[in-house]
Amino acid sequence: MLDPRFFQESLEELKTSLSKRSGGEELVSQVAQLSQSRKELIQATDALKAKRNAVSQEIAKLKSQAKSNPQAAQEAEQKVVAMRGVGDEIKALDERLREVEENYQALTLKIPNLPHSSVPTGKSSEENVEVRRWGQPVNLPFEPKGHVDLGEQLRILDFERAGKMSGARFALYRGAGARLERALIQLMLDLHTSEHGYQEVIPPFMVTRAAMTGTGQLPKFEEDLFKTHLADRELFLIPTAEVPLTNLFREEIIEPGVLPHYLTAYSPCFRSEAGSYGKDTRGLIRLHQFQKVELVKIVEPEKSYDELETMVQNAEKILQLLELPYRVLLLCSGDMGFSAAKTYDLEVWLPSQGTYREISSCSNCEDFQARRAQIRYRPEPQAKPKLVHTLNGSGLAVGRTVVAILENYQDEAGNIRMPRVLHRYLEGAPGFARQGDDLFIVPQT
Repeated sequence: MLDPRFFQESLEELKTSLSKRSGGEELVSQVAQLSQSRKELIQATDALKAKRNAVSQEIAKLKSQAKSNPQAAQEAEQKVVAMRGVGDEIKALDERLREVEENYQALTLKIPNLPHSSVPTGKSSEENVEVRRWGQPVNLPFEPKGHVDLGEQLRILDFERAGKMSGARFALYRGAGARLERALIQLMLDLHTSEHGYQEVIPPFMVTRAAMTGTGQLPKFEEDLFKTHLADRELFLIPTAEVPLTNLFREEIIEPGVLPHYLTAYSPCFRSEAGSYGKDTRGLIRLHQFQKVELVKIVEPEKSYDELETMVQNAEKILQLLELPYRVLLLCSGDMGFSAAKTYDLEVWLPSQGTYREISSCSNCEDFQARRAQIRYRPEPQAKPKLVHTLNGSGLAVGRTVVAILENYQDEAGNIRMPRVLHRYLEGAPGFARQGDDLFIVPQT
């Protein structure tokens, strides 16, 4: 949620900034009008209430004189009658103010964050800016197979049986496939907690509407969420652990000297993928349920952009340890997520597609989520609370990491060699066999 002062003090600047994004600018004028109406209604209500208070004092004074002055009693009664009309006016204005405030709140929740000044202006992913690359794209001396064919050939991925259970866009891992996914989760959590300073959390995987609103998934993206109803209780399945991790401090004031908070969590993620019909319908790239290790930072505002760069490096480290070629992109204004002020994407090389595909997205949301969720801190004892800045990133999307390993480490026969950093997690596990210094997945039975 944006600072309300924008709608009164910086309206044209706000419109210009939002014109660089995909949506939001058309709502600004409506919000500004409601903001002005709200201001006028408050002034009118306050004036009438002040008048009523002043007259009430006059009435009390007149009534105290009534015994000795019959005319004072008559005048007091006339003022009481007059004030009944004022009371009706105040009641009507209060009702109108309530309606305006509800509409104002609903509209402001639909307006995206403003892009940071360093974000390139653009409307689509074609205008994202490549920042750097790491490693050389694998140039296999044979026609590379995609991860679906490789996984099914090794019998470590079973999309047909997953479809029988749950329908399209679900996956079932078996044997070495399940063990590889688990090993990657452990590698990511181990690195982020032991070397990068994050605290591991196991959060709830179902959250309230208020929690989803706090991080910006609601109300705009409700159609992309799975939700449950039990009697009169409504809960949403999380689309990412960003939601519970950020909401850990919702409606709290963090005391001096405590920040920053670095948090990480593994979780399943649930998304309906509304609007993605026909995209990546086979395989692990775009599922209704997938696993991810999430990174969240809650920091002081003046440090948040340095923290963003560090978060990107934390995610990159996983890819470097796995020796997977990747590139870093700075997203343009029109391709960023709703809550982000600045975003970097990490894209890993997939030989079967001959291109890079997203495997992590790291964003600084500045105080956008903090204002919605009322997450504040005191810079020093007794100081007035200020809004924190929140950051989030994938560290990494686990299923897409499996995809990258299967495709980049395949040989012509469809055997998959394991990255060396995973050997300690997989050595001796069922479904893996050593050949010299290398560890391979063995076809499952």
